[in-house]
Amino acid sequence: MQATAYTFDDASHTGSVLLDDGTPLDFGAAAFEAGGLRLLRPGQRVRVDVEGEGEQRRITLVTLHTW
Repeated sequence: MQATAYTFDDASHTGSVLLDDGTPLDFGAAAFEAGGLRLLRPGQRVRVDVEGEGEQRRITLVTLHTW
């Protein structure tokens, strides 16, 4: 699924994205590090893998979206 990076903390490797429907969703360091990224800037388009439903939904992988 595609999203836009909203926040990112370089020290902790945690942040949040806005899904294309406007829903904010946080990600942890494990999801960021699984994508092999070094840095993420707010506004960048990303691809995220999500598991779970409703309140249990979480991001498991963050990678850059490439066209």
